[in-house]
Amino acid sequence: MKVLTRREVLFLTTTKIGQLKVGDTLNQYVMIKQSYRGLAGNGKPYLTLILCDESGEIETKVWDSADTDKYATKKIVHASGEVMDYRGRTQLKLKQISIIEGETDIAPYVRSAPVPKSELETGIRGYIDAIGHAGMRELVTALVDRNEEAYFTYPAAVRHHHAVYSGLAFHVLSMLKLAETMCDLYPQLNRDLLVSGVVLHDLAKVIELSDAITPEYTLEGKLLGHLSLMASEIEVVARELGTDREVVTLLQHLVLSHHGKPEWGSANAPQLPEAEMLFFIDNIDARMNMFEKAFEGIEPGAFTERVMPLDNRAFYKPKL
Repeated sequence: MKVLTRREVLFLTTTKIGQLKVGDTLNQYVMIKQSYRGLAGNGKPYLTLILCDESGEIETKVWDSADTDKYATKKIVHASGEVMDYRGRTQLKLKQISIIEGETDIAPYVRSAPVPKSELETGIRGYIDAIGHAGMRELVTALVDRNEEAYFTYPAAVRHHHAVYSGLAFHVLSMLKLAETMCDLYPQLNRDLLVSGVVLHDLAKVIELSDAITPEYTLEGKLLGHLSLMASEIEVVARELGTDREVVTLLQHLVLSHHGKPEWGSANAPQLPEAEMLFFIDNIDARMNMFEKAFEGIEPGAFTERVMPLDNRAFYKPKL
């Protein structure tokens, strides 16, 4: 019989981050997903760390430190502390943290979409292959092919929704299912156009974000954003393929307007029924994913912590 190391025992027996509640203690190996510098009111530096395992993530502070090289993303650490409530959100009050030198296997600490990557790819490819307009299908296929590995592994966001390995593809496939239902219910919608818009709307997240595991915003992401980046990608590939100009313009409009309003990041408001529907189903799927994340570990009859992107509201989990 194999004798487990102390580390293996801790990994197997400790409460996972996604199960932690206020008052619980953390004492385990975790990965640093994100690391940010800050400055306290007294002028002293500190770090905000997002610690994660395969079940979830939690925020903590390292006081009197600005060493983002030591506490860098993708580093494995042993951390201990108590989970507390800070302004309606759970946070780890750190007691101890130590870097595990030489550890490079981050796979056990990475949270993934609930659907395997292979199934996500098969599902999305099926919708693309069913696009009836040949020029539109050719353009969408080419854009996905050029970004294939990243498209099916990247998250859809850094933190708020579908922020997991293959989260982007999971988000897209869920939206495609919603789009299919909406097209059945409202036959005035152009199915090819809406499906193409769904597949392409967030594709430039693979440029906006740095990687699939510990994503941060790239320079292009910060200065341009994924909406304008995607409109440019459509233009470049469409010129190579000789795609009909109206098709190009319509798809660019869907991409540029899918945040709904200029104050929410759109270049302009939706001016096509398919663009309006894209905005709604994107919002629905993102919000439902945030609800799912907020309710993790919440007992029936209790409220979640406040969810900033959901208007900073707390939500009740019924006993029913």
